[in-house]
Amino acid sequence: MAEQKLKGSIPSGGLEGMAVLVTGGGTGIGAACALRMAQDGAAVTICGRTESKLADAASRIEAAAAATGKGGSVQLTSGDVTNEDDVQRIVAKAAEPTGELDGVVANAGGGGGMGPYHLQDTDEFIRVLHLNVLGTMLCVKHSVPYMVKAGGGSFVGMSSIAGQVTHPYFGAYCVGKAGIEQMMMNAADEFGPSHIRFNSIRPGFTATEIMEGVPRESDVYTSYIENTPMNGVGESEDVAHLARYLIGQESRWVTGCSINVDGGHALRRGPNFGSFIEPAIGADAMIGHPPKS
Repeated sequence: MAEQKLKGSIPSGGLEGMAVLVTGGGTGIGAACALRMAQDGAAVTICGRTESKLADAASRIEAAAAATGKGGSVQLTSGDVTNEDDVQRIVAKAAEPTGELDGVVANAGGGGGMGPYHLQDTDEFIRVLHLNVLGTMLCVKHSVPYMVKAGGGSFVGMSSIAGQVTHPYFGAYCVGKAGIEQMMMNAADEFGPSHIRFNSIRPGFTATEIMEGVPRESDVYTSYIENTPMNGVGESEDVAHLARYLIGQESRWVTGCSINVDGGHALRRGPNFGSFIEPAIGADAMIGHPPKS
């Protein structure tokens, strides 16, 4: 499988003087988004639940930002996006460099509790919804006043192709990502008069720490590749480039959109994780019968 290479370097700059918050910024897509924006001159704040991961990411981002000479910076703060007090504090911290807030990438999220819906654990289902939907909503709630003060801004919600294309046995994850997309559309309508834009990004299979849990020799991994027209997997930087565009002034007339970064995967079908689950619960339980004892 040939890997496509970028032709030439990507120009940097354009976000000088802007303050941007990236949640879940310690690893994967969030860290890549933060790095890209700091390289372009933004004062970036990353947050997450594990301070050691944030510190490692901040070191990399700081070095990359310094190399461009665009004046970008990074600061970190730990917290839980499902805790409103934490979110209020995190957003206030992100506004410190300029006194305002110009952009948010609400990247913190995740899944869990995979299996057929009739076997879903209710507490786990709610946890995943809270992480994705409530966490994003709290970021909207507390960032909007700072973006109004700035005269406008851009909010990016991190969805997934799972919010658009069926992903059997993904449980609350699909529901949560679809909820983020609907939230972004409604917020775009509500806050358009204040010049705040809301969009969502739908990453496909992206090579992050989480996706390392899918063995390369498995039927699930094969299904990802076979259903991706570009015949491969994405990188965190692919998502970061789109997030950078949506945060910047180049996208000033783009709002209420959900944009795929998936190599065309959504043109076909999502992966089937049934081969991971069936050995534990049995074939009959996969289609609605009680699980085997």
